[in-house]
Amino acid sequence: MQISSSVAGDVSLVLSSTTHTSRSLLFPYLSPATLKRCPSSFSLKLGVGSYTTRARTLTVKASGDPSPDSSRLAPLELESPVGQLLAQILHTHPHLLPAAIDQQLENLTNERETQREEATSSQDLALYRRIAELKEKERQMAVEEIIYCLVVQKFLDSGISLIQKVSATSDPVGRVDFWPNQEDKLKSVHSPEAFEMIESHLSLVLGDRVVGPVNDIVQISKLKLGKLYAASIMYGYFLKRVDERFQLEQSMNTLPEGFKEEQPTFQQPEPQSPFWDPDSLIRLMPDDGDGGSLDSLEDKSYRLRSYVMYLDAETLQRYATIRSKEAISLIEKQTQALFGRPDIRIAEDGSLDTSSDEVVSVTFSGLTMLVLEAVAFGSFLWDAESYAESKYHFTKG
Repeated sequence: MQISSSVAGDVSLVLSSTTHTSRSLLFPYLSPATLKRCPSSFSLKLGVGSYTTRARTLTVKASGDPSPDSSRLAPLELESPVGQLLAQILHTHPHLLPAAIDQQLENLTNERETQREEATSSQDLALYRRIAELKEKERQMAVEEIIYCLVVQKFLDSGISLIQKVSATSDPVGRVDFWPNQEDKLKSVHSPEAFEMIESHLSLVLGDRVVGPVNDIVQISKLKLGKLYAASIMYGYFLKRVDERFQLEQSMNTLPEGFKEEQPTFQQPEPQSPFWDPDSLIRLMPDDGDGGSLDSLEDKSYRLRSYVMYLDAETLQRYATIRSKEAISLIEKQTQALFGRPDIRIAEDGSLDTSSDEVVSVTFSGLTMLVLEAVAFGSFLWDAESYAESKYHFTKG
């Protein structure tokens, strides 16, 4: 089995100063090209909360299953008081979660307005600015975890169980993908037009294994697997944005004239393509090295693909950009919660050494589930971010 990858494995320690290396070590699963397109005026400390309260995992009680992860709803631990409150509501009274989220977003809005009013009467501006910065970071954390709870709720409403942390097992060949097959449920969250494009995404990643022996096993590093997961989240986010516009124009009968007649065949993503991240694509080629056949896809309509190709470059760039720093942070945190912090060292020459990163065994069926979950996560992330933004403004522009 040949594994080819253009993953760069760039990673760094802090983000506040926007050097290439610093951004990469803080966001090991997001490529520099992706971070460059996204909001940059923020500083995060992933995995370490600014609160003294104990982090709460999204869990529910389950009987009859000894697995330690059997009661978990999601892999990410919530750290803020708001996140922990919502996690508890999601466990005990999930039907009350929407109202609780609306209340928390209203509280954040009122708190921010009160802080702005106090700014005009403050005598010690330096002290006030410092307090304001700390309060803003607390609100950012709260918004992140509100969005995450919304995403998790969407998975639960669709009857989908999120994959838990990927870790070593007692399997003789080291397989880690013992999660349930939820392909049909994961397909159902997308429109038919969007899922046609997702099939092409799967074909790029898995080649002809999409319709081949799905139980074949591939060995792959957690870093590369995480990069694939993060890239697929971003693809799902982009796809949901553009599909919303497509469905709206279709319902209003305002689709551009002439685009329906275009039936482009599938093309490999080019480095300059704004909605693909080539540095995060992992291509798993079959043993003969011929690559995946896309003949079965070429006779499809690709109406959404035609619409995407019809849009101008500036529009595509805007739709491919993650709108908020909160969403960027959640993509990285969700990926780290699944795959852990990669073992990356800085070599003497200043380059990044990823040779010690853990390698795991995954079937092609398991890879398919990972990619489909990530794309669904990205789609739900767009919905959740948009809803939170409608109640509490936090995006730029």
